[in-house]
Amino acid sequence: MPGTELFGKEEKEQVMEVLETGILFRYNHDEQRKGIWKAKELEKEFAEYHGAKYCHLVASGTAADSVSLASVGVGAGDEVIVPPFTFIAPVEAVINCGAVPVFAEIDETLCLSAASIEAAITPKTKAVMLVHMVGAMAQIDEIVEVCKKHNIILIEDTAQALGGSYKGRMLGTFGKVSCYSFDFFKLITAGEGGAVMTNDEDVYTTAHTWSDHGHSHIGNNRGAEEHPILGTNYRISELHAAVGLAQFRKIDYILENLRANKKVLKDYLKKFPQVVFRNVPDEEGDSATVLNFFLPTQEEAKSACADLGAEGVAAAYWYDNNYHFIKNWCHLKECKVAGPVGMQFLDKPQDYNNLDLPKSYDLIGRLVSINMNIEMSPEQLEAICKAFDKVLA
Repeated sequence: MPGTELFGKEEKEQVMEVLETGILFRYNHDEQRKGIWKAKELEKEFAEYHGAKYCHLVASGTAADSVSLASVGVGAGDEVIVPPFTFIAPVEAVINCGAVPVFAEIDETLCLSAASIEAAITPKTKAVMLVHMVGAMAQIDEIVEVCKKHNIILIEDTAQALGGSYKGRMLGTFGKVSCYSFDFFKLITAGEGGAVMTNDEDVYTTAHTWSDHGHSHIGNNRGAEEHPILGTNYRISELHAAVGLAQFRKIDYILENLRANKKVLKDYLKKFPQVVFRNVPDEEGDSATVLNFFLPTQEEAKSACADLGAEGVAAAYWYDNNYHFIKNWCHLKECKVAGPVGMQFLDKPQDYNNLDLPKSYDLIGRLVSINMNIEMSPEQLEAICKAFDKVLA
């Protein structure tokens, strides 16, 4: 979450416009809504910001993962290469669409490496779910080349790196489709919400159709619409879209402040010889939501996170986190599900209880992450620097 000061009159004005029409549903009711189409408005601005042709809003980032997979035809029996360091939603989406997640190693970018992706490919590999983690990008050029070489679909989960870019090109525009989250803890928030983005008209058509029970969205009579395919319900409401629209229009301000604050802290940390920073292939394209660095050992990293926390610094130690690193995903390893899922009946190339991911475990074990906030005052930044002196000196 970038900062509480960002929730103000703009959000209220956008929401009130929707409430005054009485139409909270994102489709149809053209006359009653009096030209108020918040989802369509945000989709247009979001696509234009990224230089993409199509954007479709959905109910959450998790929904965006699921819609992205469906939109490119991933399903039963397919394998999708995923990272072991990610919020677990993309992995759940792969399982829930009937496919099998295959884990590959991350590198010092904290994202999947091209070499590990290539090593994980089998004849059943349909796609790579590349997650741009904690604010910045993977080695995207190399990964694109591997996917092209093996004719594998690249999906970019850019939920944690909205606003990031690589060599002047926005993250989320390198693959066939990309997905975003607007939940309460993301760079911008709609409370709940997500987006799917693509330059492929067929992918877009499948995305907006599948995410609304197969509706074609042609005409203004919902009951008379054609249903080209079966689907599900991942619709966003006009209320959530209204909040997201107000938030999205502040993105440049948010990024400017996050980048400035991160630079202060990163420059200060350079004085400590034991600190090695996360590899960011394009520093100018870093969305700067998180400051990430490695310490020499797991023990030092875990201790530093605890000590920084005691000093009031928002530090994360992902190695022991229950929902961002595979080490503690016991529900995945033991396949604890509400009902049978496809991967239980398929041959899996990996035993999730005995995965060999030494580099990922080493990197995450030594990783320290400091959350950025646009509301950091000069005095607060100085206090964090003093905490660095106390903990790392």
